[in-house]
Amino acid sequence: MSRGDVVLAIDAGTSSVRAARFDLAGRRVARSLAQRAYALRTDRAGKAVLESDDWLETTIDCVRQAATGRAVRAVGVSCFWHSLLGTDAEGNALTPIYTWADSRCREDAAALREELDEREVHAGTGCMLRASFWPAKLRWLRRTEPALFRKVAKWLSPAEWLQWRLTGTATCATGMATGTGLFDPTGQRWSERMLETCRIDSGRLLPISDEPAEWEGAQWFPGIGDGAASNLGCGATAPGLAAINIGTSAALRLMREGRAVKPPFGLFGYRVDARRFLVGGAVSNAGNLHAWCVRELKLPRDLAEVEAELATRRAPEHGLAVLPFWTAERAPRWNEDDTGSIFGLRQSTTSLDILQAVTEAFYYRLAAIADKIGTPRDGVPKWIVSGGGMKSRAALKRLANVLGQPVYANPEPEASLRGAAVLALERLGERPAVLKLGQPAVPDPEVSERYREARAEQSRLELLLGGEAS
Repeated sequence: MSRGDVVLAIDAGTSSVRAARFDLAGRRVARSLAQRAYALRTDRAGKAVLESDDWLETTIDCVRQAATGRAVRAVGVSCFWHSLLGTDAEGNALTPIYTWADSRCREDAAALREELDEREVHAGTGCMLRASFWPAKLRWLRRTEPALFRKVAKWLSPAEWLQWRLTGTATCATGMATGTGLFDPTGQRWSERMLETCRIDSGRLLPISDEPAEWEGAQWFPGIGDGAASNLGCGATAPGLAAINIGTSAALRLMREGRAVKPPFGLFGYRVDARRFLVGGAVSNAGNLHAWCVRELKLPRDLAEVEAELATRRAPEHGLAVLPFWTAERAPRWNEDDTGSIFGLRQSTTSLDILQAVTEAFYYRLAAIADKIGTPRDGVPKWIVSGGGMKSRAALKRLANVLGQPVYANPEPEASLRGAAVLALERLGERPAVLKLGQPAVPDPEVSERYREARAEQSRLELLLGGEAS
């Protein structure tokens, strides 16, 4: 391999950033991985932000470490979708990074649903009129901080900001614009209707382009959303394959080719690039619930011990039912105002009972999304599962039982990171190697039926507590 025959991949997530070098076959270069964590600032009102300058400094430090050692041909970037920040004309941050999880704009999202037909907006943008997306956040900022709103020269995602600060120029990739709620994925342009609704013009957004900038002799390709990168990274890009990613949040996604993007209402339709798009759904409550249980229930520090105990619990014998809405929920029902509940507590209930029930509850949300997607024309897909929370075979088996379908572990532990590399390699005209899947975790019919009954109980609880059941 000659000097420069590697690509640098960057994956900026909600809680940390990772960067590594990959060869032309899409294999991670040994000992090239760098990782840095940063703190999400939250409060009871729904705040969920990152301090912009701290995030940028941490991310650049990670990038520099991973790039050390040899020149690279290209840079690919995966970045958490839907997040927003404002800068001045020179690219200096004027706001924090408002993440997808910041729900303080729920009232503004509700006002938008009164003002506009959400089904029409969803058909035109692939996004719901909810707190996760830019329209509600922009309306909230214009209402609560009008002077700041007027002062911002550019609204952009962290991926574009990183590119701007390192290369001196930036554009918004198709695969990032699509997650804003301001983009028409079929027409592949900013939506004039949504810009007018938010009272901004396209000059306050970056131009949409997938063309690279130059950085230290390499081509820097504009960053795409982490969901799109995850499908690329795990190989779920062809008919018959689909991706499940479980991290802080979780999502199911199928990739398709074509111009028209028409997802079922309640699910998303996001472009990856001019040729491909995703249909699927995301839930806000996943790995964050596991972290909450470990922290607040004072579970053993040795998580391997916890996983070993959970592995002995094949079915939902704990008698608990959980509505897992610690954070404002997304697909398929978008019940942003609901809060979490645990039903069926007894003196005999243990912390592990609660952990198991909470985990199963967000698996049920994933199963509801899978049901809403339906069976594609090419048949039931192979579900490829990625994410740090799915390293144990027992966790995969439980998910298979809840879905009632086999699931395959992604052989690449960093799906979004590899996806950023695959993006760059594709743009260079290279063909990354196809990942080989191992044996699937297969559902047990009797246990799967128990989970089907538990899912039905959860739906009844949602209906009882005032919402349309999933």
